[in-house]
Parts: sequence; structure tokens; C-alpha cells
Amino acid sequence: MSSQNDSNSFIFTLDIGGMTCASCVGRVEKALNRIPGVEAATVNLATEQAKVRLKANSETSIDSVIALVQKTGYEAKLSAPHGNTQVNQSHSFWGSDGLGRVLLSFALSAPLFLPMLLMPFGIHWALSPKWQVILATPVQFILGWRFYKAGFKSLMAGTGNMDLLVALGTSAAYGLSIYQMMASPHASHELYFEGSAVIICMVLLGKWLEARAKQQTSEAIRALQKLWPEKAKVLDPSVVIGEGAFFKQFRELPLEQVFPKDRILVLPGERIPVDGVIVFGNSHIDESLLTGESEPVKKLLGAKVIGGSLNGEGALVIDTQAVGVESVLSQIITLVEDAQTQKAPIQKLVDRVSAIFVPSVIVIAALTGVANWIYLDSASIAILRAVSVLVIACPCALGLATPAAIMAGTGVAARFGILIKDPQVLELAHRLNIVAFDKTGTLTIGKPRVLAFIPLTNTSTESALLATAAGLQMGSEHPLAKALLDAAKNAGVNPIPPSESQALAGIGITGKPSSGPWAGQSLALQSIASFTSNAHSAEILSNAQALLDAGNTVSVLMDQAPQSGPLAIIAFGDELKPNAKEAIYSLHQLHIRTVMLSGDNSAAANRVGQSIGIDEVFGQIMPSNKADIIRTLQASDKDGGRQYVAMVGDGINDAPALATADVGMAMSTGTDVAMQAAGITLMRGDPGLVADAIDISKRTWKKIQQNLFWAFAFNSTGIPLAALGYLSPMLAGSAMALSSFCVLSNALLLKRWRPARR
Repeated sequence: MSSQNDSNSFIFTLDIGGMTCASCVGRVEKALNRIPGVEAATVNLATEQAKVRLKANSETSIDSVIALVQKTGYEAKLSAPHGNTQVNQSHSFWGSDGLGRVLLSFALSAPLFLPMLLMPFGIHWALSPKWQVILATPVQFILGWRFYKAGFKSLMAGTGNMDLLVALGTSAAYGLSIYQMMASPHASHELYFEGSAVIICMVLLGKWLEARAKQQTSEAIRALQKLWPEKAKVLDPSVVIGEGAFFKQFRELPLEQVFPKDRILVLPGERIPVDGVIVFGNSHIDESLLTGESEPVKKLLGAKVIGGSLNGEGALVIDTQAVGVESVLSQIITLVEDAQTQKAPIQKLVDRVSAIFVPSVIVIAALTGVANWIYLDSASIAILRAVSVLVIACPCALGLATPAAIMAGTGVAARFGILIKDPQVLELAHRLNIVAFDKTGTLTIGKPRVLAFIPLTNTSTESALLATAAGLQMGSEHPLAKALLDAAKNAGVNPIPPSESQALAGIGITGKPSSGPWAGQSLALQSIASFTSNAHSAEILSNAQALLDAGNTVSVLMDQAPQSGPLAIIAFGDELKPNAKEAIYSLHQLHIRTVMLSGDNSAAANRVGQSIGIDEVFGQIMPSNKADIIRTLQASDKDGGRQYVAMVGDGINDAPALATADVGMAMSTGTDVAMQAAGITLMRGDPGLVADAIDISKRTWKKIQQNLFWAFAFNSTGIPLAALGYLSPMLAGSAMALSSFCVLSNALLLKRWRPARR
């Protein structure tokens, strides 16, 4: 998504061209953050994008931000909207990172370095100095012009980057060869044109390999973007569904012309273009690329469908609810893009190093040249060793180490229904030692049903009590409310709507029926846990104890008049999810302690916890106390340290706990509030995804550590070797290109990850 509103701020994404290393990233980021109207900006080398947040009521325009980036020496444009899968021009065959330039540079350079390869076989042959100049010059100043251009811009801005190092190093080797040729016109063996040409060849090869690897790391985004069909079959509003040949009465419109409430026809084998509800037909829907669900899901009349999923064998008519940027697919892409654009906290260390890296390398190269000249009394050797230092120290690998791993890890996780929207999660997940679960809708199916309805008064019939209790729940989205309304419907009872009602978070609901035996009286329908200090507690418990012992959730319908009491006891049952026990076992295999938080009575909560192997159960807790329990768990380390806790939930009342936990995981089957508060969204209501999310987070974190280690180790080892003469300029160029490719290849190994149960 190119732009969006976030509270009172305005966020947009720019495509940045011309960045080559971590120093470029720091330079662009520093320039953006200096703009008066910019509140925050972050730049990512792997995605070649900048995410910019303007201050509320800022007068700074996007065009002015783009102009400043261009003035800094880089290309910038507003990022294309979702669905644009055009290939970047710089990655085309003859583009700056294209294969054509690489092949041409090697073709021109081959005659220059071929004699070196023939020497071990006793073949001593070399081109004349004239031909060496003819072949090396176009490589240096035409194919290598990009390094001069970008290096000059960075120099004018008072900074340095990879291009500057390459330009300085190759120019020194080329210039030394010109000097030697003029001093000794026939001494071809003392010329180093092959060194400058091969360095440029290897850097161009490295940039091409980088571009290909970066394209693979962003494969998940492109795969999601391609799920959108370009057009939708929109039925005329006057068409009567189910009568005659209505399948032929549609207009095929571009997706941007489809609006909510439009009825969309989807034929077998077509991709569903919108989010909506099935109003005709049934089919199996393949949602694998959206939710990670491996098997097609049966969808019947009234079922919700997600845009981008693939229709199976049946023709469907869908009532549109969301399209474009409001759709689930768009939100998924936005979450993945945000995660890949943001920086993990460890990247701050890289940024600090990169800010001083290039100037430090130039100083080291200069000292290397002077020291070798004095010690060896040879200007040519001194210059070549200084060139080797300049070339091998290019900080490409350093800049790609973290973002490449984040892109690959978050991309493969998204393929299997795990959306990691906060890179900080990757640094915390490997420390997790406790996972706390909400019960209803997380470990259970979340569709409870009424198992028992016990009247406690003789003044009215059971049907009147059921109508009154169900009426209090009219308009509520709570699972227990839906269960009670379904029970009334199945019993043929019409709920009595209340004249007024008020929801009590975590307790229940109060209201006044508009008719019936209790018309105008204040009634309450609330959980049994809230009656601990009530005068009728003993009476309620004596009637409900058997239900509680069976592990049921129990609510009480109360008359709140002073001399009145309980009217009915209602028992609800909710089935455990089929793989809940397996999910807990998987976490135990990772040596993670499991906790369950439930508003149910302790007996019911403990019964559920014991059946699936939960280590610790907290029952009869209010929603406001869930966050307090998370804090208590975080401080529960016996050695005086802290524990790292993840919270898994799906409801509004889980949001504070999700935000308090070190890692919040929300089920997408729950509320939007819960998903906003969480760092990870699980696209299926499958508790087994929790262990999978922790696993891929740990693996991604390990890749970040490995990449940073090798990037730092490469430079800290390579620079001394180059300074001491153990690496020729050609080997230095090859090693530099290889380092970036190795970092990206190591990150791409994450694409082989699969959830343990697949």
C-alpha cells in the first residue's frame, strides 16, 4: 500500500533507487528524518523502500519529500499500490543491475585476465598495452560509470558509500596502469588493467546476484499480489437469484469499480475478487495462500469468503462486504510489507557502524598505502594493497544481513498463515519461556451451545424465561449470547427485546425487558463467578455444582429487585479444538511452560486445562486482570530475573493482555482490536500455529545473527589480509561480491521452512 492514515499521522511508502549498501540506507534515512514535517522514517535496503510518517497537520508534501531524496543523490517515487507486479527497470537485462552489463563486462575483461590463468600451464602470453587500454577503458568508464556517478553524489553530500570505494579503488588501479604504461611502453607485465576491470566485473556480478536474491526474498508479497483477479462479474441489482439463466446476466467490471453490496458471480475455478458472504450456491474454497490451510474448506450458504481465494466446483453468488484496500488480502499484504520495511532493534547497531564505516575504510586504505610504500619502497605494490582494502571493505553484506533475513522469514511465515507484523517479535520469540492462552475461541471452538436451562422460580414458564434471557442478549456478538439466541430459535421462542441494556465487561449484561412477566424490571444475566459475595451465592452454587463439576460455563439470570433472587441457571458447553492438545505438546517440546486464563469458574477451567496438559490454570478472572497476570508471570523467575511471556487470544477483552505480553498473538477469527494489539496474527483459528510462529521467529533470529556475524567477520578478517598483501585486487573484488551473495543465500534458506505438522 502506498499510503495510509494512522491515527492523526499520514504514512506513505517510497521506492528508492540507487542504494547500494548500508551507508546509503543511513544517508537516505538521515536526510528524511531531518525534514521538518517528518515524524519518523525508516529505510530498507533489501526492499529498496522508505516508509515515512508525517506529523499531524504537517504542511510537508510527498512531492517535497521525493525532491529531497533526489537532491541527496537517489531516485525516489511513490510506491505502487498492491497488485502492481511490474519488474523494476534497474533489474531489466540492460539495467544497472541487469545481466547484460555483467556479460558484456566479462566479455571485455576476459582477454585481460586470461593470461594469468594460462601462466600455471607454462603459457606466457599477454596483450599489448594498447589493446589492454582499449578493452579496459569501456569497462572502467562506461559499464563502471554508475560507481562514479553515485560515489560523486555521496561525496558531495559529505558521506561515503560502496560506490565511492569501488570508484576510488578501480581508478587507482587503472591510473597506476596508465602511469606504468607511459613510463615503460613495452612492459605489459607491470600493468594492472585486469585488476580494475575484474573488480568492476565482480561487483556488477554481485549486484546482479543481489537483485535476483532480493527478488526471491520478496516472492511472498508478489504471490499475494497475484491473487487479485483484474475483473469481477457483477450481477445487475434487478436480477432475481435462482430464477432462469441469471448466470448470464452480469457485467464484467474492473475490480476498482466494484463496491460493497454488489453481488458478484464466481464460476468454478475462478478466484474470488472480494470479501463477502455467499448468498447462492456452495463450494470448496482453497484459501491456502491466505491462511495456510492446506485443504480446501467447505463453504455453504451464509459463509464468509476471502478475496483472492480459489473457488472449487460450485458456482457462487457473493454479497460484497469489502474490496480493495479494505479487504483481508490487502490487510495481509500491508502487514507483511510493514514487517519487511521496519527495522529490527538489532539493526540500530548496524546503522551506527555503517555511519562511520566508509570514512574509516578510506583512512585505513590511505594508511595501508603509505605504510607499504615506506616499508617496501614500491609505489605500485602500496597502491594495489590500498586498492584491495577499498574493494574488500564494501559494506554490502552488512546492509543486507538483517533485512534479507526478515523478508525471507516473514514471507515464508505468511505463506503458512502466520503474519509477523513487528520485527521486534523476532528478537523476543527466541527468549519465550511461557505462553498464556485465553480459553474461549482460542483453545475451544468458540461456538458454545446451551446444554442446560434450569428455572429457579415457579412464577413463570421455561419458555418465558428463555425469551427474557435471550432478549437481553439481542445485538451482542459474544459467543454465549449467540448460543442463547440459537437455543431460543431452536425452541421456537421469540426473544423479548429490552427497552434498555448495558454490557458489563467480563461479567455479563443488565437490561429491562420491554414486555413479558418482567417488563420494566431490572434483570441481569451474568457469569456465576461474579456472585461470590451475593446473598444468593449458596443457593446458586447448590443448583449449579453438578454443571460446574462437568466443566461447563454457567451463567445466572437474576432479578435485581431487593427481595428477588435468581430466576434461572444456564449451562453452556464449548468443544475443545481438535488439535488443542497437540498444540500444547508442541510447546512443551520447545521447553515452554503453558498457562490458561479463563473467566470460567475454577473447576471448569481446571477440567479443560487438565484434559489438554496445560501447566497452570487461572480461573474466575476478570478481563482487566489478564494483563496483571501477564505482568506477574513476567516477574516469576525464581532467580530474580524475568520471564518472557507470549499471550494468545482473540477477543476484545484480550487486547490489554496481548499488548502487555512480550509477544502478542491474535487469532484472525477473533476481533480486529485483538489483532491490532498483537505482534503476530494467526490467520487460522489453529492453536498449533503458536508453536510454528515461535519456531519460524527463532529461525529468522538465528539467520539475522549468522548474517551479521559473517558480515562483520568478513570485513574484520578481509581488511587486514588485503593490507598485508594476501589478497590481490581481483580476489578482493570476488570476495566482496561473494560475501553479499552468501548473506542473501543464507537468508533464503528460510524459504525451505515448513510447519512441523505439514
